[in-house]
Amino acid sequence: MARGHLRVMLGAAPGVGKTYAMLEEGKRLKSLGKDVVVAVVETHGRSATAAMLEGLEVVPRRAVEHRGVELTELDLGAVLARAPQLALVDELAHTNAPGLENAKRWEDVEAMLAAGIDVMSTVNIQHIESLNDVVEQITGVQQRETIPDAVLRRADQIEVVDLAPQALRDRLAEGVVYPAARVDAALSNYFRLGNLTALRELALLWLADEVDSALQQYRAEHGIAGKWEARERVVVALTGGAEGETLLRRGARIAARSAGGELLAVHVTSQDGLREANPGALASQRALVEQLGGSYHQVVGSDIPRALVEFARGENATQLVIGVSRRSRLAALLTGPGIGATVIRESGDIDVHIVSHSRAGGRFSLPRPRGGLTTRRKVYGFLLALVGGPLLTLLLVTMRSGESMTADVLSYQLLVVIVALVGGIWPALFAALLSGLTLDYFFVAPLYTITIAEPLHLLALILYMVIAALVSLVVDQAARRTRAAQRAAAEAEMLATVAGGVIRGEDALQALVTRTREAFSLTGVRLLDGDEVVSTDGEPADSAHTQRIAVGDRGTLELSGRDLEAADRRLLAAIVAQLDAALEHRELAATASELGPLAEADRVRSALLAAVGHDLRRPLAAATAAVTTLRQRDLALSDGDREALLETAEDSLDGLATLVTNLLDVSRVQAGVLGVSLAPTELDDVIPPALEELGLGPAKVELDLAESVPPVLADGVLLQRVLVNLLGNALRFSPDGRPPVIAASEFGGTVQLRVIDHGPGIPGERREAVFLPFQRLGDTDNDTGIGLGLALSKGFAEGMGGTLEAEDTPGGGLTMVVSLPAATASTLNTEETP
Repeated sequence: MARGHLRVMLGAAPGVGKTYAMLEEGKRLKSLGKDVVVAVVETHGRSATAAMLEGLEVVPRRAVEHRGVELTELDLGAVLARAPQLALVDELAHTNAPGLENAKRWEDVEAMLAAGIDVMSTVNIQHIESLNDVVEQITGVQQRETIPDAVLRRADQIEVVDLAPQALRDRLAEGVVYPAARVDAALSNYFRLGNLTALRELALLWLADEVDSALQQYRAEHGIAGKWEARERVVVALTGGAEGETLLRRGARIAARSAGGELLAVHVTSQDGLREANPGALASQRALVEQLGGSYHQVVGSDIPRALVEFARGENATQLVIGVSRRSRLAALLTGPGIGATVIRESGDIDVHIVSHSRAGGRFSLPRPRGGLTTRRKVYGFLLALVGGPLLTLLLVTMRSGESMTADVLSYQLLVVIVALVGGIWPALFAALLSGLTLDYFFVAPLYTITIAEPLHLLALILYMVIAALVSLVVDQAARRTRAAQRAAAEAEMLATVAGGVIRGEDALQALVTRTREAFSLTGVRLLDGDEVVSTDGEPADSAHTQRIAVGDRGTLELSGRDLEAADRRLLAAIVAQLDAALEHRELAATASELGPLAEADRVRSALLAAVGHDLRRPLAAATAAVTTLRQRDLALSDGDREALLETAEDSLDGLATLVTNLLDVSRVQAGVLGVSLAPTELDDVIPPALEELGLGPAKVELDLAESVPPVLADGVLLQRVLVNLLGNALRFSPDGRPPVIAASEFGGTVQLRVIDHGPGIPGERREAVFLPFQRLGDTDNDTGIGLGLALSKGFAEGMGGTLEAEDTPGGGLTMVVSLPAATASTLNTEETP
């Protein structure tokens, strides 16, 4: 019997729609005439999932009793007896109840596949065995139900059911995934936006690896050797030399430029064992490969270039990175093309990068200013004259005749011109003099004597010299202009690099200092602003070999290393001007940063005066009016009137006291001098006093506290003030019949205290503004205070090392989340006062 096919719906997290997609596909296949049954589906109370079961045949589940509890599981015997063409099996990683044929549901699926039944199933990324520990690090939750990778990789088809993280959170908030009672805890713990993003990336990368393995298998089965650029795969060739780290980092940057890029490092060991690398260097480079997220490989081959190319082709590489040859030109001339040239010739459609390392010179090193022609070219010119002259003479002597004098003269003149083009004026003059003497000795009668008896011969020798000088002058000028153009291009490249770095966010001063050292090949550069070292690059300055350049009125640029030549001063002047401008900008930025707090303080002061102008006047006026009325002896006041006036005065004075206390507290928070005494604090010691202070009974607030919430590291008094402020706001905005809720839970070493209301909520664009002092969100009544409650609460929470954030309440409203560190064993019975 042919084995059945397994198709798996893979999801990043619960709720993305795997089961729904499986049932939808099952209905589609059934409509096409395929025999489809539902072996087992877990709806988890989701109405949309349950509705998808309509129209599909469902195999009754098997009841199993375990420890007095009746459990229902997939009935494997019934499914095998029914023998459908396709069975839908939910939750592939599920653990069966004790007493069944198999311990795991995936083992039931294996039995169905062996019986020739096609199976469609679902699984979440956190249930894959190899990713279990990674998921635990991300979410803080250990998954006990796992499935071996090999089982999943044997599937004939794997599909990712994808849903954007924020869309999944929206589904949670709407109550589609979990009941309303579990939504808040789920959103703040496992289903955090960062967690979902990381899980989604894991799922996509795992599937990408699976697709890559399938691609490699397909290419091997069909004998396809060509490169398929499905994604960037960069191979770095390591020799064990000092340049290895440079090559690896360059390769890592190339791989990182494309999504899913892969880095592979390879070292080729020769079969004769004569070229052994430094084992210590290779070990450190292997460790660096792993840090960069790549893999290390070692192959053996007698032909190193061919071994490199064959390895790259076998890995379907798109890029090959090798180091520049360390051989001299003479060695290359004697031994033929090196590894780099051979690799380039053999690589075919694989891109080859030959990377220069530190010993090959800095990237932005400028051409050294010198004469138009290099010393090497002059030496070549003399060698050409010494070797070319005798060879030309030997050739012309064998062809000598009575009519060949004109050709002989022109041949020697051509030699002079060629020498001038190669070596300049001095080799050309030497060649001209040598050519004139040779002509007179070998070709002018009497032969084999050097005599200048005829003035015409002397004129010919002078013409030789003039022609050589003129040609040499043209060559020298062209070389000088070429070198000047190269230097100008290098200067422009350096300045463009500095400007680009600043645009990308680099520090302008540091970029200028670094490029200055590289451009002039210095050992160290240091920029001082007065006596302050602003920026430095390279080795510390040696005062005995240091040049100091003034930068504006304040700065000094210290250059250590070689003495700069006159041609370097022009570019240095441009750099100094930019440094001066950067120092001025730095000073202006510092001044602006000092003015910023002053402007903010002025804004707060203006807001305070505007708010206090109303909120202080109102209780003062009420208290003054009440006391004045009580002092008037001519008024006949009843006991009830006197009690009402006294109560008014008392309430007004209490309000003034609270207002002044809040003003002092907010000033301490803004000044950074808030006194905090941190100690392990039980929430049971904070929540009841806060409720009592607000006069709240069981009917006015709901408590939803986890069973085992650890104590928090907090200041109990400040935490109570935070809770009172948040509850006060929640009470004001909660509609009748829906009291606010206080919930507490612990996750990843952090305790979250949530104050939930079902009021109108706060628009997203105003979330941050509500935590600023003197914000009322448009309230104009006289009972709301001056908007210090949330500002104080945020300041108190941050002063205790926690946070205060605002979130939407599922179904409408606002949830204020106070996050505080849980008290660990080391902090119990201790106190800390920052």
